[in-house]
Amino acid sequence: MKANIGLIGLAVMGQNLVLNMNDHGFKVAVYNRTTSTVDEFLDGPAKDTLVVGTHSLEALVDSLASPRIVMLMVKAGEVVDQYIDKLVPLLSAGDIIVDGGNSLFTDTNRRTAALKAININYIGTGVSGGEEGARHGPSIMPGGNKAAWPVVKPIFQAISAHVEGDPCCEWVGENGAGHYVKMVHNGIEYGDMQLICEAYQLLSEGLGLNADEMHAIFSEWNKGELSSYLIEITAAILAYKDEDGLPLVDKILDTAGQKGTGKWTGINALDLGIPLTLIGESVFARCLSAQKSERVKAAQVLPKHTQAFSGDKKVMIEAIRDALYAAKIISYAQGFRLMREASKEYNLSLNYGEIALMWRGGCIIRSQFLNDIKQAYTGNPELENLLLADFFVDAMKQADTGWRKAVVLGIELGIPTPAFSSALAYYDGYRTERLPANLLQAQRDYFGAHTYERTDKPRGEFFHTDWTGHGGKTASSTYTV
Repeated sequence: MKANIGLIGLAVMGQNLVLNMNDHGFKVAVYNRTTSTVDEFLDGPAKDTLVVGTHSLEALVDSLASPRIVMLMVKAGEVVDQYIDKLVPLLSAGDIIVDGGNSLFTDTNRRTAALKAININYIGTGVSGGEEGARHGPSIMPGGNKAAWPVVKPIFQAISAHVEGDPCCEWVGENGAGHYVKMVHNGIEYGDMQLICEAYQLLSEGLGLNADEMHAIFSEWNKGELSSYLIEITAAILAYKDEDGLPLVDKILDTAGQKGTGKWTGINALDLGIPLTLIGESVFARCLSAQKSERVKAAQVLPKHTQAFSGDKKVMIEAIRDALYAAKIISYAQGFRLMREASKEYNLSLNYGEIALMWRGGCIIRSQFLNDIKQAYTGNPELENLLLADFFVDAMKQADTGWRKAVVLGIELGIPTPAFSSALAYYDGYRTERLPANLLQAQRDYFGAHTYERTDKPRGEFFHTDWTGHGGKTASSTYTV
């Protein structure tokens, strides 16, 4: 009996996906560039399973049932293209290549079109959930050539997480839609993590709470509307003790890494002219953390304000909870607003309610209020912004006062809250009927003749003023980002 699917790349995600597929009755053939890894996998985690080991791409392809499915779990970028080039001569019309890595969606667009031209079907799919999700049920976001979907659907939906009986896997859209949605997922993940870190710093440095006290707080928060995977693991991290009995988290160096998906999300938002401020600040916060040695020097030259907190800690803890909840809503609102713009710009035809359902289980950003996001889009598929849905209007009103208190606490104590603060600025800006951009347009027209629209004239009519009396009547061309 030939294998149902082949998988290339036996790192953590690859190995666990293979074991997950095996658990669900699928026969999997595997290959890894370092062939000894294949043997170690078969002698270890995959021992006594249906998994088939191969030591060449030719052997991998030959071991597969037709139409052949080859899934790549390798580093995004050139490595994916290299494997595609090697696989194409070995495959036949109707065979399928699946890229399960964090590829840039424009690369997936290119690969889908190029392979379609030679009758090879291509799927670019986001896979979220880390090691645990891959092993027991991730969120899977497939896009690409839809002709391949009926073939891979039984495998992907079987191995994905399930919530209330529904698989956290559904067809996202043509070309790079799956990888686009995964990119935005990761951007929201950057935002969620930064928000939690800011709450953690306000609680620890601002209120002087220790790890055990914060463990209790995050555990309690995880029982309510903040319930989510990231809150859950934060509570677990705060409770974890090193060999000496002290909190391990306090001994971890404060320099954050990143793999680029958050940066891609921010760049794409700039390309589309969508304010993705919270996620952008989350990326920059990681960049700033990486400048550890420079920050150490600056701390000696530019000492922080040393004012201590005075007040009711219980009240402030609740304010920080409100800030975390409200800013988290902003993170999702900005992410879904970006997807809405991308859907129009790139003809992705995204279903936002289905995306929310796919994120309810298995993935890193799974959280309780994804059901509320689904309901918001079910009630109004053309919803411009989540902040306009009744549920989120009420949630933001309730959290507003505490959110501001938390941001003020950070300002007063010199504790940076870039994500809390930028989210609040976006919220205030979004609900402001008249922003000072009238002055900005006057400035642009003054120095560059860039023109402006008038409040007493129809939209689309542009005017130029000779502000100095000797600037002339010629205006610059106008364009919109």
